Amino acid sequence: MRVLGIDIETYSGTDLIKSGVYAYSSAPDFKILLFAYAFDDDEVKVFEPDSGIPCEVLEALTAPDVIKTAYNAEFEITCIQRAFGIDLDPAQWRCTMIQAAELGLPQSLAQTAQALGLFAQKDKRGRKCIDFFSKPCKALKDAPLLDGDMRHTPTDDPELWEVFKEYCKQDVEVERAIRKRLEAFPIAESEQRLWVLDKRIAARGCLIDRQLAENAVRFGERYTKEKTAEMQRLTGLTNPNSVSQLKAWLEERTGQTFDVLDKKAVKAVLKDTADPLVKEVLRLRSETAKTSVKKYGAMLDCTCPDGRARGFLRFYGAARTGRWAGALVQVQNLPRNHLPDLSEARELVRAGDYELFEMCYGSVQQTLSELIRTAFVPSEGCRFIVSDFSAIEARVVAYLAGEKWRLKVFEDGGDIYCASASKMFGVPVVKHGVNGHLRQKGKIAELALGYGGSAGALKSMGALEMGLAEEELQPLVDSWRKSNSKICRFWYDVQTAALKAAEGEPQTVGRFKFFRKSGILFVRLPSGRCIAYVQPRIEENRFGKPSLTYRGLDQQTKAWTRLETFGGKLVENLVQAVARDCLAESMIRLEERGFKIVFHVHDEVIIDAPQGFGSAEEVAAIMGEPIPWAQGLPLRAEGYETEFYRKD
Repeated sequence: MRVLGIDIETYSGTDLIKSGVYAYSSAPDFKILLFAYAFDDDEVKVFEPDSGIPCEVLEALTAPDVIKTAYNAEFEITCIQRAFGIDLDPAQWRCTMIQAAELGLPQSLAQTAQALGLFAQKDKRGRKCIDFFSKPCKALKDAPLLDGDMRHTPTDDPELWEVFKEYCKQDVEVERAIRKRLEAFPIAESEQRLWVLDKRIAARGCLIDRQLAENAVRFGERYTKEKTAEMQRLTGLTNPNSVSQLKAWLEERTGQTFDVLDKKAVKAVLKDTADPLVKEVLRLRSETAKTSVKKYGAMLDCTCPDGRARGFLRFYGAARTGRWAGALVQVQNLPRNHLPDLSEARELVRAGDYELFEMCYGSVQQTLSELIRTAFVPSEGCRFIVSDFSAIEARVVAYLAGEKWRLKVFEDGGDIYCASASKMFGVPVVKHGVNGHLRQKGKIAELALGYGGSAGALKSMGALEMGLAEEELQPLVDSWRKSNSKICRFWYDVQTAALKAAEGEPQTVGRFKFFRKSGILFVRLPSGRCIAYVQPRIEENRFGKPSLTYRGLDQQTKAWTRLETFGGKLVENLVQAVARDCLAESMIRLEERGFKIVFHVHDEVIIDAPQGFGSAEEVAAIMGEPIPWAQGLPLRAEGYETEFYRKD
């Protein structure tokens, strides 16, 4: 089959970073400025769509015998459909960015090229071209051109325009070089199928309750303004939201010195001080600093003219597991809702009655935070069916490690926190019953210790705040590990296998195959796909023991650098990767049976279902069906139906 490599440069008055490609390309002033392409190894060409589209390109875009490729193909597909008014089939496309991500490489074209040592590096002059031609000109905002146009045209700087054309062509060259370098590692057929489904779900989008979201933004702004004014009155500061000003005020008031003023520091001050003024000021600061309510604005930013938000999940966003990552709205970390009268609260916001809302709920920001999920609503004539796996990671790690007593708990429908506590302390533990107080210790241990964590992990999970004493922590670790010896052994076996495979000796641990190929350590999962660790190396860690390191993206600095891992972390990667593949199997099954997924969060799917079609029980049953490559894994899902998104 022929391959058509594509890269485009675009313009829109909408901010791509804030709004995502779907809202960006839906703007009335959106247009494709440049279209660069190359068939197979042919010379790269570039054209301006305003001057016409070459017939060979127009025909190839919908030809099933031509594979279209691009780095982040979702951008090209979405923009070309919008600009040219044609339907494109994602199944005819291949995304080089996803192929790179599957190999543990960065998801930036420039960083991937650099990581692969390619000659064709991204031209830094391209940034100047994009700022000049692809973004609204600030100088024209007050004096726009004809029809409100605020963009620079080629005639404004013909020389720079020629540079822009070369830059666009260069991106096709870079993408082609990456494609050739990675052709020995094609995207698995199952992953390509899943990527196609992901594009269809993204294009489907989810309806947003615009009235709720817009009023929530107004409520939040008003509340912040009022409380900031109150803080000014109480402190005498010109800007009490300034960290430096507030730190100085607190130091003078309390006699303490603060290096930082984060949540931990504020919590410590509130615990130590008896000064009511300090407590009130810090309470107000906590309220005005709540960032979760900004998600309403993010929702509106990525909402298209049809009222549906799109593009808030990134396929293969988590490089080490293949899980989806959040984008824009960040649905992966939405606040939970605990309000007993959720419907009444959201209706007050929809009505726009701020005074009544504040009178009823007091903490405006906190209540708005709990209502964020409810801004996602089903289509007209539909309701949401929400279903998620029950304790999926705990089930998967027990299955992979062969921890039989845990598997029996799941098979019998038991409570793993009670069962774990019972195993650890040697007494029966029943939720809200005999020895029920031990369940919390079992829960903390389960959440903190499953991937090699120790006393420090318990502290990070808030064990001390939950009532455990410092001297209880290490005995709790020891007790959990004694009760879960097979899981602990699994950490060791996985680490040993990874170290040996990194040196070129293939290994098998349970359902996993470890092997090195072309400078990459691969782990083949039970589903058949692989996860990857680039340029593995064995180095001495801070404990003087051999440790596996690899090249990856540092989540803090976003730099491509060398990272260290260990047995527990490797097991966490494997467990989450298998859990992700279980979700993928369920998504494909659900779509094949007519259920339309509008988005998903971790191990949960949200389905837009017409009234009378399907049920929560049917969806949960489909998700709980056995998976051929995971025979014996006791999957279970639970679901509910709702008129807006929420946690049951």
